[in-house]
Amino acid sequence: MIASLVAGAVATGIVVAGTGRDDRPPPPAPGPAARTVLAEGPGAALSAGELSALIAAQEHRLAGTAGDHLSWAVLGSAYLAQGALLGDRTDLRRAEKALRRSLEALPGEKGNADAQVGMAALANARRDFASAKRWAESVRARSPEQWTAYPALIDAYSGLGSYAAAAKALHTLEELRPRTVQTLLRGSQVHRDNGRYEDAEALADEAVSRSGGRAERASALHRLGELAWERGEPQQAAAYFDTALRLEPGHHPSLAGRGRASAALGRTDDALRDYRAAVERAPMPEYALRAGELYESLGMPDEARAHHEKVRRLAAKARKYGVSEELTLARYEADHGQADSAVRRLAQEWKRGHRSAHVSDALGWALHRAGRTQEGLKYLKRATTPGLRSALSLYHRGEIERSLGRDGPARRHLREALRLNPHFSPLLVPQAKRAVSALGNPPPGGPADVEGEPWTTGGELPPEDGDTAEGGERAGDGGRAGDGGRAGDGEERSPHGRDEDASRGPRDSGSSRPRERDARETGGSEETGETGETRKTGESGESGESGESGETRGAGDVQPSATTARGPSPAGG
Repeated sequence: MIASLVAGAVATGIVVAGTGRDDRPPPPAPGPAARTVLAEGPGAALSAGELSALIAAQEHRLAGTAGDHLSWAVLGSAYLAQGALLGDRTDLRRAEKALRRSLEALPGEKGNADAQVGMAALANARRDFASAKRWAESVRARSPEQWTAYPALIDAYSGLGSYAAAAKALHTLEELRPRTVQTLLRGSQVHRDNGRYEDAEALADEAVSRSGGRAERASALHRLGELAWERGEPQQAAAYFDTALRLEPGHHPSLAGRGRASAALGRTDDALRDYRAAVERAPMPEYALRAGELYESLGMPDEARAHHEKVRRLAAKARKYGVSEELTLARYEADHGQADSAVRRLAQEWKRGHRSAHVSDALGWALHRAGRTQEGLKYLKRATTPGLRSALSLYHRGEIERSLGRDGPARRHLREALRLNPHFSPLLVPQAKRAVSALGNPPPGGPADVEGEPWTTGGELPPEDGDTAEGGERAGDGGRAGDGGRAGDGEERSPHGRDEDASRGPRDSGSSRPRERDARETGGSEETGETGETRKTGESGESGESGESGETRGAGDVQPSATTARGPSPAGG
């Protein structure tokens, strides 16, 4: 109902704006697809056919009414949605042109929130999260009730690593736009980033049940598939991706997701076929990198090398359209190319304010690979402290600790990586298993904390980004004081059976909520300062522009280290 009211008000605005310019009759009211884009913002989920028809209609409409700022905003948002659906980066350039035409017709400070929200979404699509934050916060400052600004804010804060600010933005979005599909999916994202996987899955499951169109349902099913993959259940993940692809056969995130799940299940031919289809549909470096690593794990070096070269080409092509693929490119360089180059790339990302758990993980690993292991550990500690539980990050931390002779923490983190997702990488899982075997069991009669102490207020990292110092729980993320709002590091999720429905994919039998995990099944949580290290000033508590949660962050004033700022040290080769 709210969406209909918003759409009706905006549609009326379009007609009124058209009648005052000359004696021509007003342009027709926007059709259903245009109203959806206006009501839902750049995140509106439409099919490829609907988007193509909408774009053609808006271009025809604007041929006669070039000063119609709302129609330009609709066109720009439609291009954004089409670019995301089809993986065509040229649509981002078209979207920017249309959105800037909208802002020329009516500047943002005079009330053109639709175009500003579109610019925020465009910046997020290009992974320019600092710019996205500025655009969306500008809308929020003038129009706090403009709910379409909050999904863009959540994406921007998450990309910057400001997880508490993202949670606060979600709280406002839920008040303004409760139980809609877009709100539910953003809520699933925020809960997952804060380690509450049961809540994340419940919200994604509800999004499936509430979704109206095939594209919208496919997006929600993809989210469920990703959550199943991250908890180490490739068969359930594949079932979700299958269902999404039956609804939208060209949904490239589900193609790539199913490829990864098929590889884990030993169906390598199916996996490679899905990866090829995903790259053809959306030439993204991440898909090429996954395929290359699968070929490498299969002992096919020529095919692996061809895909690794494709990673570079696709990243360079994306750069032409303003899209940053630095994180994927740095991950490739760290493991398959020049680790020093990866450090330089990620140092620049850090300087831009991109300090998410993913960037922290990649930077710590790149420093280790460049021979700067002690520096790298600091960033891996940061990457594994937030609620997000990543098997890859835990593996990276365990290997770094093993190389430093810290066998207890290394043993625990490597084991936890394999417990969390025994299939997290076709290349690295065998290495993780060999490392665990080499470490063996703790010696008998040793101290009680041979595998590291729990993470507490006296731990190795100070609270940051809205984190509280009480029990390691994160502020502003909706965590409940007594339910394990921040899961223990050794936490292991129990598998649970699901039934498959042709339209919804696997579901819990009897409930949309999965079984709660029992913290007592876990192997413990993060160790506390085993070396007595403290973080350097500049790695937390930076001064700079203030986010929604009130924390202060620097955007470009901090280098990973003095040596990183100048480039690789001689010790790094």
